[in-house]
Amino acid sequence: MNTIFRAQGRLFATVRADLCRAHMFAAERVGFLLCSAARVANGGLLILAGNYEPVDDNDYLDDPRAAAMMGPAAIRKAMQRAYNNGSQNVSIFHIHMHDHFGQPGFSKIDLVESRKFVPDFFNVAPSIPHGAIVLSKDKAYGLCWLGATHQPEPVSRFEQIGAPLQFWGGQ
Repeated sequence: MNTIFRAQGRLFATVRADLCRAHMFAAERVGFLLCSAARVANGGLLILAGNYEPVDDNDYLDDPRAAAMMGPAAIRKAMQRAYNNGSQNVSIFHIHMHDHFGQPGFSKIDLVESRKFVPDFFNVAPSIPHGAIVLSKDKAYGLCWLGATHQPEPVSRFEQIGAPLQFWGGQ
């Protein structure tokens, strides 16, 4: 499926700035993007990022296996925000950053953990896609689930709108 993820440049800048903040024990920060989704004429999917919700400091778990590990409260809060905003129309994308330039990718633990919690998002918004994104300093890579029991598919293209206008592939 051709999936396009679109966000304003200033939103990506805000997310990157937040994800670069130090945490008392986690080596990375994480958050959620609340998005809208629509089918496009060619049968593809357009995800439009709306709001960014950082994970609260006290919702991280001190787990040495991962650079950042969210507790269940972080996931519950993201699902509650989506539900409060009209869950049938809000898509949830977990987001974090790897501190380098160029094409990022998910680590093994990123893949394992996202496959555990992203399907939970379908409990509050079953008819809209959800996913996970990893940013670098200048690019992004993402996976999109079309249903709780579906395998994730890579986001085909990221579009940063506004100044500067940028496009990059997700693979």
